[in-house]
Amino acid sequence: MKNIPRIFVGDDAQTGMMIPADKSVAHYLTHVMRTHDFLAFGGGNEFHATISADGKNIIIGNKTAHPDPSNDITLYFAPIKHTDDLINMTTQMGVANIVPVITERTVAHHINWERMQKIATEAAEQSNRNSVPKISATIPFAKLDLKNICFADERFAYDNNKIAQIPSNIKSVLVGPEGGFSDSEFAALDAAGATPISLGKTILRAELAAAIAIGKMIK
Repeated sequence: MKNIPRIFVGDDAQTGMMIPADKSVAHYLTHVMRTHDFLAFGGGNEFHATISADGKNIIIGNKTAHPDPSNDITLYFAPIKHTDDLINMTTQMGVANIVPVITERTVAHHINWERMQKIATEAAEQSNRNSVPKISATIPFAKLDLKNICFADERFAYDNNKIAQIPSNIKSVLVGPEGGFSDSEFAALDAAGATPISLGKTILRAELAAAIAIGKMIK
């Protein structure tokens, strides 16, 4: 089957709209993929679309029958060295929202969030979803609603405590930094009744831990 390009055109896309085409998109479609026809998506919908002969405008056609495979999960995570990999993987897994959280052991404080949003967009385009996750502004750990969240608990790698089940009403998951959560953060999570989830008996890289934690939440 022919590989049809997919391009994110914004969350407000509708049939019949004409949208100015970014030069990089026009070059990609006409010079790299050598086509004027493609699939446009945004806001949970996918459309047939074409780029004008002069490469200046995108014309949005009819909706396709492709449903959005994205979910309603929010990922809270401590920025890490390989934040780009984390964004890529969790976008492919369908997360709706991505929220950076500064924890006590967070060491990656200078992330190019504009670049991270571009990575999320590219991952959404190639993973067949109809939406791009929103990357929110960074917040401190103290601002989290810990009661209504589950978190990747590396303590399960060291003991055989009973693994908690994730309640169906919880749609948010928190993953710590490379050094894990601090003792005070574990105490706060436990005191608030946050739901711990096990990622197995090995210690994982933070970006892989995020992907596995999302996988455990997908119903």
